[in-house]
Amino acid sequence: MPRMARHLIPALVAVALGCATAPGPAARADGVMLIQAGAFWMGRNDGPSDEAPLHRVYVRDFWLERHKVTNAEFAEFLDAVGVVSPEGEQRYDWEAADARIQPRCTHVSGTSTATGSTRDVPSRRDVPSRRDLPRLDLPVVRPCFASGTVLIWTVDPGYGHHPVAVSWLDAGAFCAWRGRRLPTEAEWEKAARGDDRRRYPWGDAAPTEAHAIFGRPSGATASAIGRPGGAGPYGVHDLLGNLREWTATIPKPYPYQHDDGRESFTDAGRVVVRGASHDDPEDALSVTRRWSYDRRRAASGQHVVGFRCATSDDLGEVAPGGRR
Repeated sequence: MPRMARHLIPALVAVALGCATAPGPAARADGVMLIQAGAFWMGRNDGPSDEAPLHRVYVRDFWLERHKVTNAEFAEFLDAVGVVSPEGEQRYDWEAADARIQPRCTHVSGTSTATGSTRDVPSRRDVPSRRDLPRLDLPVVRPCFASGTVLIWTVDPGYGHHPVAVSWLDAGAFCAWRGRRLPTEAEWEKAARGDDRRRYPWGDAAPTEAHAIFGRPSGATASAIGRPGGAGPYGVHDLLGNLREWTATIPKPYPYQHDDGRESFTDAGRVVVRGASHDDPEDALSVTRRWSYDRRRAASGQHVVGFRCATSDDLGEVAPGGRR
């Protein structure tokens, strides 16, 4: 193993152990949209069997983030809690060919990044491989390998606002750190569809790049911000295209029942994925389309699946998208 990598590997553990319980930012309604309580039409009668029948489902008030979680936001999470979970699992696959977040040893002005000090422009060092991840019982050492340097997670230039692709486990951990949770399948569809049985979040017009990112080569995501033409009836953006999205729901036949155990996915069995990816064809774009992945794929992550967080907490009467 290269000398620099030997020093960088334990730094990952140091960050994980020192920050595993670090609290997330305080809850706020900026960029989170209120989906008001009520019934809506879920499913369809003219599509795949697992989307039938068209039926009414009641959903309580909840808030849903306007945009998918971005690489920049997930890098902030890794800086706060570390790349190795308390259970010893790697939170993010930075070795993947399309990974846009990398660990770097960075010079810091001041004593600690935690105190809000200014970071100099980072210089890339050797990046450890997955097989080199250490056991959590290895000695904790100073971050990186030189005085005045720390390990931070840095997004490749130009990809800060692109949605991040992570595992279901890491998506859930991020939302919990933020004081939120993953949305249920019914919540996702209501946010995308409203109560008028529309085919797409923006209505029934055929999709264009002004609405969604689709039909591209693998890895060719785009910014999760900046396509208001594709917003749903509650002002949520990017629900179709760019990356599919994790939910908290176990796939079961319709009619949808909140109390039949489907809303309690942990990490066993299968989990529902909604939306569409940047490399899906146009005919895959639909607010009723249901995908599902098994536990192995949910745990390892899929490079076509991102996420956004939800909460049932009332974030304010006059917040953006809130009650007026």
